[in-house]
Amino acid sequence: MHERHPTPDKEQIALLEPFERLQLGQIALVSTAQQAARALEELHGATALGFDTESKPTFAKNEASTGPHIVQLSTLERAYIFQLEDAECRRAVGLLLTGAVIKAGFGLGDDRRRIIHKLGVDPQGVLDLNAVFRERGYRKDMGVRGAVAVVFDKRFIKSRKASTSNWANAQLQESQLVYAANDAYAALRVYLALGLGKS
Repeated sequence: MHERHPTPDKEQIALLEPFERLQLGQIALVSTAQQAARALEELHGATALGFDTESKPTFAKNEASTGPHIVQLSTLERAYIFQLEDAECRRAVGLLLTGAVIKAGFGLGDDRRRIIHKLGVDPQGVLDLNAVFRERGYRKDMGVRGAVAVVFDKRFIKSRKASTSNWANAQLQESQLVYAANDAYAALRVYLALGLGKS
């Protein structure tokens, strides 16, 4: 079966203007009980959030992932990067993921399985945007890059180095924070642009 709508390829996307991203000052790292309480307070009342997770890559053949190591949730103004070492951070993420707020992201099947395993909660209100694009006649897995190109006619900048970095590090680098935050932020922007809800 042919896709009804063509999606731009890598070469076409490379020619587009860059998609505007959240900057470091708009990113909150949540790694303590105090920060988790503040994040819960600030996210209270949101009706939709961009959502993603990151796990430390596994390279050995039989090495099992212990991820996710971080969970990203984003509004239009601010992204929250939850590190999951602290029990209160895990509790806050569990509350947010099981609440009624819509969590929109891309390719979330694996994230969901890992969250159930690691946090013992089954995320509710999760919307995989790949499924929305599929229903609308686009290819099987659009992903954030393809979606930003189709919806905004912009190029989503994604660092391969950051994507394969160690997300289990207690001290995350600035490049990791920007990468993680914008995956979630772009998902929310796409969700809203598709007319699926209000943030």
